Amino acid sequence: MTHPMETFLYCPRCGAAGFAPHDERSCRCRQCGFLFYANCATAVAAVITDKDGRILLCTRACEPQKGMLDLPGGFVEFDETAEAALRRELAEELGIKVHDVRYLFSQPNRYTYSGYTVHTLDMFFRVEAGEIGHIRCSDDVSRAEFIAPGEIDFSRIGFWSMKAALHKVIDENLL
Repeated sequence: MTHPMETFLYCPRCGAAGFAPHDERSCRCRQCGFLFYANCATAVAAVITDKDGRILLCTRACEPQKGMLDLPGGFVEFDETAEAALRRELAEELGIKVHDVRYLFSQPNRYTYSGYTVHTLDMFFRVEAGEIGHIRCSDDVSRAEFIAPGEIDFSRIGFWSMKAALHKVIDENLL
């Protein structure tokens, strides 16, 4: 796995070579002095349950972790709140509208895509959705199903932050 600071070779401000690691999380241009910090990206995930207390898990339709289970959600866009991002992602991935969004906790993660590792802060929300009997999977999701907490096969969960979050939600009875 490549550290983010090892992938940048040229300064994004002046284009000069010699854009080198300054410390663990920044690079400095030797030519113009520009200092760049690699901060984490923000992602959101929804914990949605049905009337029987089963948790909605999705099968990923594409890499990374294609074919593995995941909670629905995605990345927060520029100028978007985490709550708005979650509502947008649930509409895009599952075709559902969200009524109540309640923040639970966050978890650090690493998301490797196209050979580049993005350090993320995954924010988890308890979500009350409207009618979800007619979920329409699209975008990053190939399948969605409700699974009882005791029947979740954690070896099929793709990202370690999702595994940790599901354990926390179940162990602390945050459903």
